[in-house]
Amino acid sequence: MPIPSRAALADHLVRSRIAGDVATPRDNNLSHYRKLANGDRHYWLGLELGDRWTDEQDVLAVMAERCGVNDDPSHRQGQDTIDPELTIDALERMAARLRKAADAGERVLFATGHPGGLLDVHRQTAAALRAAGCEIVRIPGGLFADEGMVFQFADVAMLERGATLWHTHSPAPMAAILDCFEHQGTPLPDLVVADHGWAGCAGQRGLDAIGYADCNDPALFIAEAEGTLQVAVPLDDHVTDPRFYDPMTAYLLHAAGLDTTAV
Repeated sequence: MPIPSRAALADHLVRSRIAGDVATPRDNNLSHYRKLANGDRHYWLGLELGDRWTDEQDVLAVMAERCGVNDDPSHRQGQDTIDPELTIDALERMAARLRKAADAGERVLFATGHPGGLLDVHRQTAAALRAAGCEIVRIPGGLFADEGMVFQFADVAMLERGATLWHTHSPAPMAAILDCFEHQGTPLPDLVVADHGWAGCAGQRGLDAIGYADCNDPALFIAEAEGTLQVAVPLDDHVTDPRFYDPMTAYLLHAAGLDTTAV
């Protein structure tokens, strides 16, 4: 995979609709912002937001600043946007944290609630960190959450239910992993790379956490604004072809100075 320039990556993100005019409808975004502000914990993604975000307009303002959605509260229908420049800025912040992990030989845990879109992004990143000397954390066997099994495939923790990799926003699978580590006396990861409630739960537990978030998942951007999450990369987290993420992953790993020949 050739390493795209910043301009070429921005163009690719827009053409593939990872950013730019994304598929997520505006009314869906606003509904999620409202539900977060109304205290619906499903939309808190494992974070404890207290009463700090009870105004959906404050949530919209954060999303406009950090994700690039339309900041006009009167825009209520049609499509919404993710600013590709904000996506690349966040990828570069993520790359800096990955470089720190590689330099220190950190123990890193990968997890995804969006295996249909982001599994291979995480897998390639895990392979590059292992090649650089990091330990990719293995999760214990026999873990269950949300009526499914928490297991690891291609170095990435996921939820499996009925022989199917499960799309989940829940923090419960990550909580099951971290609780088991603590019960067994296993050191917690130095870094968690994840998305959805997997990332939110890790950040809320005080771990260094970085991850990806769609424009209808405001909690992780709020967590970054508050310092609970170190990086939230804005993107559409399930585009029509997971191979569309390959140029983005190549750019990320190159920016981190990681060896991509092993991935």
